Amino acid sequence: MSLAATAASSGVPHRTETTPRLRPKEELRELAEAGTRELGDDAEALDVAQWAAQNFPSTLAVACSMADAVLPHVVSRVLPGVDVLFLDTGYHFAETMGTRDAVAATMDVTVVDVAPELTVAEQDARYGPDLWSRDPAACCRLRKVEPLARALSGYEAWATGVRREDAPTRTRTPLIGWDATHEIVKINPLAAWTMEELTDYAEQHGVLINPLLYDGYPSIGCAPCTARVMPGDDPRSGRWAGFTKTECGIHL
Repeated sequence: MSLAATAASSGVPHRTETTPRLRPKEELRELAEAGTRELGDDAEALDVAQWAAQNFPSTLAVACSMADAVLPHVVSRVLPGVDVLFLDTGYHFAETMGTRDAVAATMDVTVVDVAPELTVAEQDARYGPDLWSRDPAACCRLRKVEPLARALSGYEAWATGVRREDAPTRTRTPLIGWDATHEIVKINPLAAWTMEELTDYAEQHGVLINPLLYDGYPSIGCAPCTARVMPGDDPRSGRWAGFTKTECGIHL
């Protein structure tokens, strides 16, 4: 049974008597270590997803920014109906929201919209207009980091689309690891993939791709904080242009 079958609007799963009881943190940490030993550092993405499905059949969440739907597709091949968490920040491009809607309508997944506690208007009233332009770290914390933490509290593991070639800070991304921040298992099935491998998979399997990826946006975040990137530049150089910030804080 999907944890999000009766999900609240905040994206935090509503736990019922039929919801699986979460295992102790130490047991989950040991599972992560066992998975690393079993799969090594270069296992196929589908094998990693299969390991996740076997160990977390009803307590796994997939995080997806809707830049593409490759990760949800890979995981849903072995775990149909899996919860896909989408951080609905209120600042997304129309193309991103369209991709989200198409994923929900056409794929065998359960899309869970994870919303911040404050609407954009409420945040503007409390912190001043356009917080993202003055303190993007605070804006990301309020609209991404804290909502995700609340949502993940209902799961034992989460899968992300982080790839090692995304940024220098991600070159050592493991396929399976222990997320000390959220105290759950973190699984990165696509870690070893290149962008070419990702787009080849999408083409081969007819997987949805956000059209912005073909319009100069190799890394897509909130519209106010994402700019086009010149060919050959760092794919993430269009994020938070003018600031030293390079990560929203989710994968630190």
